[in-house]
Amino acid sequence: MTPEQYVQDKAARSGSSFYYAFKFLPPRRQAAITAFYAFCREVDDVVDEVHDPGVAATKLAWWRREVDAAFAGAPTHPVTRALLPLADEHAITAAQLQQVIDGCEMDLRQTRYLDFASLARYCHLVAGVVGEVSANIFGRTRDETIAYAHRLGLAMQLTNIIRDVGDDARRGRIYLPLDELQRFDVKAHELLRREPPWGYSERFEALMRFQAERAHRLFDEARALLPAVDRRAQRPGLMMATIYRTLLREIEATGFRVLHQRVALTPLRKAWLAMRTHWRER
Repeated sequence: MTPEQYVQDKAARSGSSFYYAFKFLPPRRQAAITAFYAFCREVDDVVDEVHDPGVAATKLAWWRREVDAAFAGAPTHPVTRALLPLADEHAITAAQLQQVIDGCEMDLRQTRYLDFASLARYCHLVAGVVGEVSANIFGRTRDETIAYAHRLGLAMQLTNIIRDVGDDARRGRIYLPLDELQRFDVKAHELLRREPPWGYSERFEALMRFQAERAHRLFDEARALLPAVDRRAQRPGLMMATIYRTLLREIEATGFRVLHQRVALTPLRKAWLAMRTHWRER
């Protein structure tokens, strides 16, 4: 398997909304975003799939060395071998990849966030930086597009957090800010409950509605920040925004029943949403 085949397989198997947006890009941009996405999946999988924190930390340290070696001209992993030939062309830096690893390391050290400001710092590393790199790959021409990419990354990460409240709780992680749990009188142990009736209540639904309203507001702010001159190039990001916002509305329609199940869109629906956005933004 070539490095290019490896990253393509990694992206395809993820089933992510990102994958559907990649398909509309020119070949070299598609190759760059696929390789970058595969890198993000590799380091994120370390945290999600390695149960021993010490082993996970060792693996992330290996990835740090691999990033430095790759940008020094000696990549060894299929992902970095696929990514590095495209890095200069698309303004991808070692510092950005290290920041993504920083975000994954936060998951090893921190399972609670006191307030939204501390959560936003985490989201900046695991989503904002990803948005920035993606915007460069898609072909941005204005600095304002970076602000759009960071705001959109935050909106999408908050959508992920809303969707994954139950799954994350079963891993011992609560991303909802603790001061907001207190404001809505939702106890952490309710989210950690692993059997019916789970942690559902009117208080929980009110808390989640507050989170969803924030995410919707950020989607709107991101769209307003995108300069018209970059709108066509940034269509893949707008496709992802459409898919994620549709997912958020689906979660709202369930009454935020996210503690015992994972709400998801079908692959066909994601593909249709991506295609519709592609044609609408022409």
